[in-house]
Amino acid sequence: MGDPAGAAAHVRQSLKPDGSWMIIEPMAGDKLEDNLNPVGRIYYAGSTMGCVPTSLSQEVGAALGAQAGEARLREVITAGGFRSVRRAAETPFNMILEARL
Repeated sequence: MGDPAGAAAHVRQSLKPDGSWMIIEPMAGDKLEDNLNPVGRIYYAGSTMGCVPTSLSQEVGAALGAQAGEARLREVITAGGFRSVRRAAETPFNMILEARL
């Protein structure tokens, strides 16, 4: 996705005033060393081959990739106009975030 903050803003405009948005993202730590495990290595490989080049080819080109980490995701989601973001659930492979207006 080239413009994740723009996508977040679009979702925000689509919701009712009391709405929420569920975001499912690959499980990633905020620091490189948090992601140096078998799952993180697979996500980095996929990101390098697909996510980053696709994003960079778009107008904004944020290139978050598959290992953005929760802190960076929060920045993007709040930049889109959401006021609160919480981790609602997680698995070894995914984090599920809930964004509220």
